[in-house]
Amino acid sequence: MGALLLEFLQNLPVAFWDMGASMIRMILAYLLSLVFAITYGYFAATSRSAERILLPILDILQSVPIMGFFPVAIVFFVSLTGPQSIIGPNLASVFLIFTSMSWNMAFGVYESLKTLPGDLQEVSDSLGVSGWKRLKFLLLPSTANRLVYNSVLSWTNGWYFLVSAEIFSTYTNTIALAGIGSFLLTGAALDNTAQILAGVFVLVLVIVLLNFLLWRPLSRWAEKYRYDTSPSGAAGEIGNGASRLRASRIIGRAFVRGVNVVSTPFTRIGERARQRRQYHRRDEDLMAMGPEGPSLSRTAVRYVVLGVLLVIGWLILIVLSVAIISTYTNPISPAVLAYIRLVPKALLFSASRVFVAYLITIAVSFPLALYLYRNARANRFGMPVIQVIASIPATALFPLFLFSLRKYIGTEPAVVFVILTGTMWYMFFNIFSGLRAIPPDLEEAARSLDLKGKPYYRRLIIPGTFAAFITGSITAMGAAWNTLVIAEFLTYGGRSISVLGLGQLIDIGVFPPPSGIAGGFALMATALLTLTLTVVVVNKLIWRPLYRLATEKYRYD
Repeated sequence: MGALLLEFLQNLPVAFWDMGASMIRMILAYLLSLVFAITYGYFAATSRSAERILLPILDILQSVPIMGFFPVAIVFFVSLTGPQSIIGPNLASVFLIFTSMSWNMAFGVYESLKTLPGDLQEVSDSLGVSGWKRLKFLLLPSTANRLVYNSVLSWTNGWYFLVSAEIFSTYTNTIALAGIGSFLLTGAALDNTAQILAGVFVLVLVIVLLNFLLWRPLSRWAEKYRYDTSPSGAAGEIGNGASRLRASRIIGRAFVRGVNVVSTPFTRIGERARQRRQYHRRDEDLMAMGPEGPSLSRTAVRYVVLGVLLVIGWLILIVLSVAIISTYTNPISPAVLAYIRLVPKALLFSASRVFVAYLITIAVSFPLALYLYRNARANRFGMPVIQVIASIPATALFPLFLFSLRKYIGTEPAVVFVILTGTMWYMFFNIFSGLRAIPPDLEEAARSLDLKGKPYYRRLIIPGTFAAFITGSITAMGAAWNTLVIAEFLTYGGRSISVLGLGQLIDIGVFPPPSGIAGGFALMATALLTLTLTVVVVNKLIWRPLYRLATEKYRYD
């Protein structure tokens, strides 16, 4: 025990140093994600023509596993800085962390702006609030609550994929960067308990400090931007029982409002329906216009930025198309063709695992989020624990317990368990932020009307969290497809878990022999295209119609 403690202390300086390198990458990736999310989400939400293009691109990008970005990112950034420079691999690492952070934040901004109450838009129009003032006082505050919780989720996901972003394989070699992710994976590979404990200790310490010094203050700050007609202090009272309700004046007002609102939650009738049709027709210009119309400079800036985004999106698609065409026009070996023929069967197996993991995710995350929302004490102590658990790079620690777990539950349940570690927190944090965004006066109205049981969930909780649930479902399913790359093909210490699926085929195509297959780029491209097409079709046929329902019907108007 004394020797283990001494070795643990000896590893701490290196762990702190590596954590510093990882933090620099995480901060840079997060800042890029924040700028991307606000810009991309804003234009997707406020321009119908841009929405038709930007949302499908976002669906495609968030569905492609970050393992699929590795070879392309490495080749691109190394070509910019030279093969001997360490800058290229670090830029690639930041980019890969960015891809794990940005998509859910962009969806969060998009959802917040699409569900912005029409009353607030009307008031800002009538007062002539436009340009920078409109952005500062209406648009950014409306996204604050969602951005804070999605930022926590983005950091959680960034930690999750940190190992993959610091140690990754290309077709010819393996590149390792100094960082806490590579530190943990090296300790796991060497079965060095002291190194693993030192890495986990430093990681948990940083996560806890971030929670108490950054995320908790930001969460309290974001509370003042909830849609609420009651005093601003109401936010902290939700979920604490009748003893926390304020004066009878508020209850009386909530009762009157509840009769009119809770009975038909978030729907518009009569004049509201007419206004909704009117604003739907003006949706493309609504966010940028004041009562006198947009100025020439604002219009020019708007279309320049939108044009840049569209050009970048189309350039990405063109580059990918050229790469795909060149891949399939080159000779493909019989061994690779044999694997490609397995793609339809692999899709069936992968889709089944994703669906099972999604159902389990809903069954666990929704009750957990609701319990923490309604229990202040549990929230105070439970959220930091959840954030720590969700942020530990599970990809580094899977081998320590997964092969043992496999003995008791079998291979397929073990694979589904790995997928759950990638999907659970997307759904949980989105639902929790949706619950926190429910206006306190609606909650009070429900209590004053004595809504309990099924009516309470049917009339308040489900409508109030429906948009957040759809956002969580889209990002959780995207994360599930991402996690397949790890779940379906895992090797450690001469042992392996390998099950037929798209993730397995992607890995076989990415990794060099003996783990992979020579000339496997065509296999990887086929599996990635199949995965991406599947996600886009599901989003188009299922999630996008549900998203429209959420943003048009369940709004706080």
